[in-house]
Amino acid sequence: MAKPGRPGAGNSKKKGPTKGTGGHGRKSLEGKGPTPKAEDRSWHVAGKRKAAAERYAAAGGKGRPGQRPAQGSNASRAPKAKGGDDTETVTGRNSVLEALRAKIPATALYVAQRVEMDDRVKEMLSIATHREIPVLEVTRPELDRMAGFDGVHQGVALKVPPYEYAHPQDLLEEIIADDQVPLLVALDGVTDPRNLGAIIRSTAAFGGHGVIIPQRRSAGVTSAAWKTSAGAAARTPVAIAPNLTSTLKEFKKQGVFVLGLDGGGDVALPALELADRPVVIVVGSEGKGLSRLVTETCDQIVSIPISSSTESLNAGIAASVALYQVSTLRAAADR
Repeated sequence: MAKPGRPGAGNSKKKGPTKGTGGHGRKSLEGKGPTPKAEDRSWHVAGKRKAAAERYAAAGGKGRPGQRPAQGSNASRAPKAKGGDDTETVTGRNSVLEALRAKIPATALYVAQRVEMDDRVKEMLSIATHREIPVLEVTRPELDRMAGFDGVHQGVALKVPPYEYAHPQDLLEEIIADDQVPLLVALDGVTDPRNLGAIIRSTAAFGGHGVIIPQRRSAGVTSAAWKTSAGAAARTPVAIAPNLTSTLKEFKKQGVFVLGLDGGGDVALPALELADRPVVIVVGSEGKGLSRLVTETCDQIVSIPISSSTESLNAGIAASVALYQVSTLRAAADR
């Protein structure tokens, strides 16, 4: 007696073709052909970019969005990231325009669909076209993603290579070679890139020559710093010090006075007498302030008089106030 098969299992012992199949099983294995390329799918991001490129070319644009830059252009000389895409995204109209004006070797300019064409956007497109930087029209949700969680892009974004930091000694030598009195800002433990961006902006606004950050435990010039600097990062050098304390000691040997900002300082900012000398202002983190080694290296610890109801100022504001005071005292000394 034959044993019953498993439920649903075929137990036919017939060999060869059977009636009624019509070859349906064979047809189901044939598939639907090769998958279309991403740029040929109208709903795909690549497809939308291709369509935007075709519209741009039809409108008479020089080059087309997505086109590889011509040999010898600034974009083609952009440094290649190691082990992946290390580019930064600069967002906001002022920041993007300043970066383009400063001839940062950008690799792509992104513009939102139906963007409001003010004078800044027109200048961006003009510069990008002249420098053969690819211009890509994208949706606002795509720009939102590029700008990050709290980024404000204002309809434009720019891809730039990783920031090229200066060396502190080179920076100082260039300032002296230009016959200027150095005014620098050094950051000790400032890890918020928005504070770094604000300090870069203030340094540029009040006649400072650059910012120095330590190699470890510090914010870098990221997209957030670019945005907060409102484009000042394109014209204000930022140097990396392998060891901040050692760098400050070397500066002192070359006649630069090191001023640390601290609420308990022994010199009030309005009474500062070293403003007309070569100066580096050291700003600590809002929570911990200046580190012990940096404090011991400073020539003076300077305090900013504030209301007793306010515990402290954040790093960006403290640096701005100190830079303003130094620039004011220097201007008065030059009269």
